[in-house]
Amino acid sequence: MWRIRAFEERVARLKRADEVPGLVHLSIGGEGVAAAVCGQLRDTDVVYSGHRAHGHTIAKGAPLRETMAELMGRTDGLCRGLGGSMHLVDTAHGMFGATGVVGGSVPLALGSALAARLRGGDDVAVVFFGDGAVQAGIFAESVNLAALWRLPVVLVCENNGFAEFTPRSAHTPVERVSDLVAPWDIPASTVDGNDASAVWDVFGGLLEKVRAGTGPALLEALTHRLRGHYEGDPDRYREAVSSEEWQERDPIHRLQRTGLGEGWFGDDEIKTAEQDALAAVEDAVSWARQSPQPTPELAGSLVYAA
Repeated sequence: MWRIRAFEERVARLKRADEVPGLVHLSIGGEGVAAAVCGQLRDTDVVYSGHRAHGHTIAKGAPLRETMAELMGRTDGLCRGLGGSMHLVDTAHGMFGATGVVGGSVPLALGSALAARLRGGDDVAVVFFGDGAVQAGIFAESVNLAALWRLPVVLVCENNGFAEFTPRSAHTPVERVSDLVAPWDIPASTVDGNDASAVWDVFGGLLEKVRAGTGPALLEALTHRLRGHYEGDPDRYREAVSSEEWQERDPIHRLQRTGLGEGWFGDDEIKTAEQDALAAVEDAVSWARQSPQPTPELAGSLVYAA
């Protein structure tokens, strides 16, 4: 979680300095969901994401250097610098892609789940999306097909209450995303996404069922993005969270308080984790800056026709 936080805070500064091109969507505040979900997956389990994909990519195991280089548009990046923030792919660690198309990754995850079924074994596919994607027709179509074919896929909705700039109450009368899959009779749970321990437990239970071959499941994690929809968003459409309230809700500080109370780790370990994360991110920035920019010839060499 500290690695994701440090990475994204550094990306925010790089964006303001024009070292990161294109639109950037940060997940600061949602680290607990990414860590608790991806932390229970194997490299052979496949993950898909949407436009807010940095945390999922890092939590799935993608190296910080190559991830940072990709955001900075360098040839040593995950996608040779041609994908950028919203199109991260690292198949070696099971990160099969992200997209800016709302809900666009959901049917792709079904394809990977079907492939896992055909190969045998108990690998699963996991797809992250926001609550705005649930109103897209492709979501209902995908849930229907996943339930019909009993595919090993876990649908993870990170519900931060806003579809870009629109509050959920303005585009649907259904408050809980987990209620929407009731007609298909698949396991569905809603959890406090700011509580990484709770996310771990609830997702773990759903994951166990899906691995056992019972079919798809859905997890709705209620989150809060501390930043605007995109980096540079004036963010005038919602009330600001006070620093005191954020200290209570912040998933990292919340887990630290719980862990200290339960004896999982001590103050020194917390400080070390934060310092190691900051150092690793600075190393990634230095490394990425040494990587060359893509050439026009590189783009041409990756275009093909059957």
